[in-house]
Amino acid sequence: MLEAFAISDPGCVRTNNEDYCLIRPDLGLYVLADGMGGARAGEEASRLAAETVVESVGGARSRDSQALLVAVEEANRKVLEASQGNPELEGMGTTLVVALETGGHLDIASVGDSRAYLMNEDGLRPITDDQTWVNEVGRPLGLDENSLRTHPMRHVLTMAIGTTTPLTVNYYSVPLDGRALLLICSDGLHGVVDSPDIERILREARDGTALETSAQRLIEAAKEAGGPDNITVLLMRKVA
Repeated sequence: MLEAFAISDPGCVRTNNEDYCLIRPDLGLYVLADGMGGARAGEEASRLAAETVVESVGGARSRDSQALLVAVEEANRKVLEASQGNPELEGMGTTLVVALETGGHLDIASVGDSRAYLMNEDGLRPITDDQTWVNEVGRPLGLDENSLRTHPMRHVLTMAIGTTTPLTVNYYSVPLDGRALLLICSDGLHGVVDSPDIERILREARDGTALETSAQRLIEAAKEAGGPDNITVLLMRKVA
């Protein structure tokens, strides 16, 4: 059984919030989406993708890795259809990270650059791989990290829900044992707060701090760093 808490904040610059997060412990399902697009399109894309995943997994005969991947593909189809059928939503898309509890593991599917991290006795490590120009093109070309931070392509996604078919979905299986902690977040956190600072806050959670308190501290850290984007944090840990 998992304990989970999620919080989302528009940040310090934007007036709207295009992030969308759903926690469904009855399904063992945890979803975060970070939308993009003009006007209300980003908000619609993230909401539609997240709700489609919940509907698909909830209706599956077996809640397993296959059901998870089918749900992500269905979310892509639904967002694409909505975008093509409404000029106001044209070009919308969203990142997506979905975690599904299966026995003693979490099956995780990701598209885009929202991330999942695992925090345990060995420290903080990323689980997911960003589908971005920086990660898939810039680093393999040998560009240093300082150059990548200011590169004009640094915000470009190579994959997103609702923008292409076929879709490339990254899949991971992660054991959640003992005092391990899982963080899922949008780039409003990981793109602004350095990993050592995220780790420091999460270490407090492993030492007994309430998930709600740790999640709020992560939001505050992002806002203290300027909060240029929407910030969403989802924390999970195993309970006896």
